[in-house]
Amino acid sequence: MTSESTAPVEAPARRTVMAAAGAAGLAVALTACGTDNGSSDSSNTQAGANASSGGSGSGSGGGAALAKTTDIPEGGGKIFKEQSVVVTQPAAGTFKAFSTKCPHQGCAVSSIADGIIHCPCHGSEFSVEDGSVKKGPATSGLSAQKLTVSGDSITLE
Repeated sequence: MTSESTAPVEAPARRTVMAAAGAAGLAVALTACGTDNGSSDSSNTQAGANASSGGSGSGSGGGAALAKTTDIPEGGGKIFKEQSVVVTQPAAGTFKAFSTKCPHQGCAVSSIADGIIHCPCHGSEFSVEDGSVKKGPATSGLSAQKLTVSGDSITLE
């Protein structure tokens, strides 16, 4: 007969277990801030302004037509989730484009109402006129994106 000795198995250190638990919690928190809440493109009207077409920053459209000018309500806008852009018409014939990514914690804005672009995660609000912060916790506005209006076609640059 053979006798096998059973050596004690070393358990992970408490510090390792705590670090793993903290990393898992952080992953869950970051995922929650970046989740898509499933809302569809949204548009509303009211609150125009005097701003010009265009903007600055990098677009994500690659030059493909995004929408027709008639798709964007005056004083409101429309969110294009796949392109991560919101296009607004703060005044008749004036079109602006902004990133849908809220600068607070990266959530995607979800709706536009009464001249305000809303972030669902923590309640930040942005102006359809220039993407500036109207209500925090965000401390900086939405990033402007470049667009071109040719006839009735809106194209991201």
